[in-house]
Amino acid sequence: MKYFVFLSLFVLAPGLSGCTVLAIADAAGSAVVYGVKTTVNVLDAVTPDIVNKKKD
Repeated sequence: MKYFVFLSLFVLAPGLSGCTVLAIADAAGSAVVYGVKTTVNVLDAVTPDIVNKKKD
């Protein structure tokens, strides 16, 4: 019985670590996207005349 438990842990461990890596990569990607969006919004608020030129 102990052998089966150790065997199942060794089989499941790589899958769990893979999910962890994907979750961290997803969080990092989301942080980059929201960071860029925030930067664009701040620049738009600071310089509205340059970014949003009015067409006459």
